[in-house]
Amino acid sequence: MAFYLNCNTHFFFKFSLLFSLLSFSFSQSDVVEAPSPAVDSCNGIFLSYAYSSGTKLKPTDPTHQPYRFESVLTVLNNGDEELKSWKVSVEFQNDEFLVSASNAVLADGTSLPANVGNGTVFAGFPMSDLKTAIETAGDLTQMQVQVKLLGTQFGVAAPDVPLPKNIQLANDGFICPKASMQGKNEMQVCCRKDPKFKANVTIDEEFLPRQSGDLTIMYDVTRTYDSNYWAQVTISNHNPLGRLDNWKLSFDWMRDEFIYTMKGAYPYVVDSSDCIFGTQGQHYRDLDFANVLNCERRPTIIDLPPTKANDTTLGLIPNCCRNGTILPPSMDPSKSSSVFQMQVFKMPPVLNRSELSPPQNWKINGSLNPDYKCGPPVRVSPSQFPDPSGLPSNTTAVASWQVVCNITHPKGASPKCCVSFSSYYNDSVVPCRTCACGCPSNTARTCSTTAPAVLLPPEALLFPFENRTAMAQAWADLKHRTVPNPMPCGDNCGVSINWHVLTDYSRGWSARITIFNWDETAFPDWFAAVQMDEATRGFQKMYSFNGSALELNGVNNTIIMQGLPGLNYIVGETDGANPKKDPRVPGKQQTVVSFTKKNTPGINVAAGDGFPSKVFFNGEECALPSVLPTNNSNREGSTTILSIFLAVFVFIMLHQ
Repeated sequence: MAFYLNCNTHFFFKFSLLFSLLSFSFSQSDVVEAPSPAVDSCNGIFLSYAYSSGTKLKPTDPTHQPYRFESVLTVLNNGDEELKSWKVSVEFQNDEFLVSASNAVLADGTSLPANVGNGTVFAGFPMSDLKTAIETAGDLTQMQVQVKLLGTQFGVAAPDVPLPKNIQLANDGFICPKASMQGKNEMQVCCRKDPKFKANVTIDEEFLPRQSGDLTIMYDVTRTYDSNYWAQVTISNHNPLGRLDNWKLSFDWMRDEFIYTMKGAYPYVVDSSDCIFGTQGQHYRDLDFANVLNCERRPTIIDLPPTKANDTTLGLIPNCCRNGTILPPSMDPSKSSSVFQMQVFKMPPVLNRSELSPPQNWKINGSLNPDYKCGPPVRVSPSQFPDPSGLPSNTTAVASWQVVCNITHPKGASPKCCVSFSSYYNDSVVPCRTCACGCPSNTARTCSTTAPAVLLPPEALLFPFENRTAMAQAWADLKHRTVPNPMPCGDNCGVSINWHVLTDYSRGWSARITIFNWDETAFPDWFAAVQMDEATRGFQKMYSFNGSALELNGVNNTIIMQGLPGLNYIVGETDGANPKKDPRVPGKQQTVVSFTKKNTPGINVAAGDGFPSKVFFNGEECALPSVLPTNNSNREGSTTILSIFLAVFVFIMLHQ
């Protein structure tokens, strides 16, 4: 019996050893390699990117084969100062599509899954600050964060490893050499403080300073309870030419929060079904979800109309309820911000009044406005508000976060407005460019997306593009010009602006500006701006608009304009008198602007100094023509052009 047990024991031992060896051989490729000794020699911020595993995915495509990848990004604070709001740049290079990332979000506000093939920046969440070994006695749970990445990359098959080009710390004040390889699957770098960097915050300060940007969003928690809190959201415009119309604000809840009630704004979709059938309904069994406003993971918030400003349930919030209009501070500082409040319910395990975290991945846009890219929320010192009772004291928020958004120009994005040029010395109008604001995808049989726009008679500017073809062809025949076949596509812009050089004398000159609204949406409190490098110093006066010179970035080359009282509203496009045969009529506004040559000696108006180099409408930069009107000394058309613009002026006066 003993011999039998010994034999079985010996066999079991050998089998177990063999099984362990086999298990190790199959699993070692799936285990992240241990950090190299370089960690110990780093006295700054240590970063590493380690590839863990990958598998081939369907469909099979020899030219663009997808592969699953799993990697780990490690950020370790080995320095002597706390790293606040850490950010790491990862220069992906294999057309990566990121599906998930633990302990981090994308710093540009993009929600996952997302394409990161051109590189991205990660920001910490929920652990955004990394403490030092000194203040934690070497506690890695407070010093280090590991971001587990899961996604798809293209074209890199085993035994090659899909690593990024480089990794580096994206926080200000650090110098990072190029990352070095540790074996085949890992790259690492040690980033150290830049001795030349001068921070505007001391080491002892608890919060990072507020940052500047084109637009900032403050998320202030004003009241907090165990299961819910009240937050005030303030959207502030700081760009002198930036603007938002009908703003829409969206963000991601990261811990299953939901919006119970709001004041000063409202969800675009009122829906509590996700809560009723989700974990929220299981936890809050006694809560009446019929009163819950929104349970979406990514809600969209819209502003309220002015009629709700004094509503006791939805309004009575300062700077709310303006139909989503936020003006630039250079135009009206009192209308350059928007405010709303919301009651947010939390979910386990963060049911205590001190456990607070803001939503992530913020995005804001408007109807005819610039595009904004927003960074992650950064904890800042608590905001202070005037005491609501009227006492001469301030009330401090429980906690505050700041989101900074800047105007961006996405690659391939089309403008939303365009400009045409004309002059007294040439009777043809240089129209907006072909497809200035984009073109329909299927135009091959109807128009050409590549043919240049044809010159137009002045009266054609008063008609929609689809009604200009006959006039353009007749004008070309009259001027003995050929036209392309097929004719060029239209500009497809909702707003077009005509800049017409009206006069040019020895002591001064003038221009006429006409704004056309080809959309059905009206523009209250509109504004426009032009940049003229040579002419702005000679700006004198506008006659139907309120115009003034504006200094941007230390350069005085911009003129901003807005309608005078009674003229600050551009109506939308409407039907003609007889819709069956008359073309639609655009909304219009017009003015004359005068310049003196006293302050601009040597200015050559006809050679190009009399035309703007940039034009903006409601903060959106407009597409300019590629050519200027030529000075052919043919002035017979000036009378025609003058009559057309007088007709526009009469039309405006009759419709006031």
